[in-house]
Amino acid sequence: MAFTYMLRCADGTFYTGWTVDINMRLAAHNAGKAARYTRCRLPVELVYYEEFPEQNAARKREAAIKKMSRRQKERLVKSDYEL
Repeated sequence: MAFTYMLRCADGTFYTGWTVDINMRLAAHNAGKAARYTRCRLPVELVYYEEFPEQNAARKREAAIKKMSRRQKERLVKSDYEL
């Protein structure tokens, strides 16, 4: 299994990534040991994720989300909370 995820950083920005272990990756982000982008924007909060059977699908979804506007990302996060 693989996951595409979005984090909300302390400054309100979003970070999108993919992983095979979402809990470990979130802990790494909050420990400042993951992406350079999130290190200076701690703490981060997991606000959205999708699960995929293959890593390639998660990577493709990550790329698609990164191309979205902020408004589209906010709608995506909101739609997940309303489910």
